[in-house]
Amino acid sequence: MKAYALTKKDSHGLEALELIEAPVPRPQADEVLVKVESIGLNPVDYKLIKRPLPSFTYPHIFGLDAAGTVVAVGENVQGFKVGDRVSGHNDLHQNGTFAEYAIFPAYSLAKIPAEVSFKTAAALLCGAMTAYQTLFRKLNLTGKKTILIHAGAGGVGSIALQLAKLKHLEVLTTVSTAKKDFVKAFHPEKIIDYKQEDVTKAVLEYTNGQGVDLIINTVGSKEAKLDLTERLAYNGELVCLVEVPKVDDPAWLFENGLSLSALNLGGAHGSTSPTQKADLGQMARELLELAKTKQLDPNITTVLPFEKLVVGLKKLYQHDSLGKIVVTMGK
Repeated sequence: MKAYALTKKDSHGLEALELIEAPVPRPQADEVLVKVESIGLNPVDYKLIKRPLPSFTYPHIFGLDAAGTVVAVGENVQGFKVGDRVSGHNDLHQNGTFAEYAIFPAYSLAKIPAEVSFKTAAALLCGAMTAYQTLFRKLNLTGKKTILIHAGAGGVGSIALQLAKLKHLEVLTTVSTAKKDFVKAFHPEKIIDYKQEDVTKAVLEYTNGQGVDLIINTVGSKEAKLDLTERLAYNGELVCLVEVPKVDDPAWLFENGLSLSALNLGGAHGSTSPTQKADLGQMARELLELAKTKQLDPNITTVLPFEKLVVGLKKLYQHDSLGKIVVTMGK
């Protein structure tokens, strides 16, 4: 089979990624072999290619997200059979989805409804699942009214915007000037151009000085520190997807009733929790159902053939994209 891989331990970066011939893998007892039809690209893909994990063996095939058709199942697998249309978010420590065939742990897979395409299914994995886990597994939405979502035009932010609107939250979002028109389609109550505006001032003006109830931070600890200290309302909650800010005085959190959470979607693969592992497949199923009922748009803006996969990764690396980039194996 054809696959994109780094072939040597001392090679790294997109320039070193090679399209190689590799043997079709065989599923172990709890695994499923999938013939890949569509691949979702994510920033974490090029980050891993740039800085491979020390645990990788070579050649190492990259890629986390894919949708396709089951062609073989391990002896312990239940609930999936040859011919099923499935999608899943894979374990970054293992060989991945940038290939004609990919192995998945059975717990991570979801069956794709007939009404949903392979492209849509592949687009609703890493970024969409991160947004979904943040909104519906981490944040306490009870009694909350306002939410600030950073980078609303990104893969996580654009899904989080839609999910927050489904829960009738008032959404504020930060974007660059060039991306304002893109996020208007999701009808946030307030779009903050972080290159032209003071984000804290804009948040406090909108909330009459109270701050927002919830914040999703996808950009880093410097901004998260401001989220925590200047932008959250009393009893507010901040979820960090990249870096958690240092809390100089934990008693201050207590005094203001604030909650601070970190999220690591793919970490479930390496955990010892069967419940958290199974939830990867469950979240994928719930997102597919939202797509089936037209309540969620995966925001696919670019579709590339398999031969152009590296072009897509370069677009992500250069921040030259909006929404989701999907690669298709179509003829």
